[in-house]
Amino acid sequence: MTQAQRLLDAGMPFHAHEVFEDAWKSGPGEAAPLWRALAQLAVGLTHCARGNAVGGARLLRRGAAALAGLDQPRDAADTGSGTAAGSETGPETGPETGPDVGHETGPRAGSPAGPGVPYGMDLGGIVRWARELAGRVEGGAVVDAAAEAPRLAGGAVRA
Repeated sequence: MTQAQRLLDAGMPFHAHEVFEDAWKSGPGEAAPLWRALAQLAVGLTHCARGNAVGGARLLRRGAAALAGLDQPRDAADTGSGTAAGSETGPETGPETGPDVGHETGPRAGSPAGPGVPYGMDLGGIVRWARELAGRVEGGAVVDAAAEAPRLAGGAVRA
């Protein structure tokens, strides 16, 4: 996650997407939905920065929906109630629209947000960031990838 954050901060969201995709495909299966969603967000940011508002907003919303499904109490997720992780992602494949999500492996760690928060991430904050950016891009905003990069841990919004 640290390497992906560095790449996001440097305005290189597609490279961050590659980190997430690697983690998604090579890490433990239970973590795959998280890394897949983060990869979708990173490639969505890539599209937004390149001027593809429609594709960028779509990927940001898809990744946000997948993360929102993960941002629920473990018992709700385990019982099958609530949104299934990845249910909003669709069957697309390919370098531009596919399951462009990766991950880095590591322990599930608690954080100030509480126990069970994956890797100390504020999933709710990241979801809000993605949805807000998608709305701005659909409204015609020009995106600078470095300036718009989310904070993965310790709050999704830059201070």
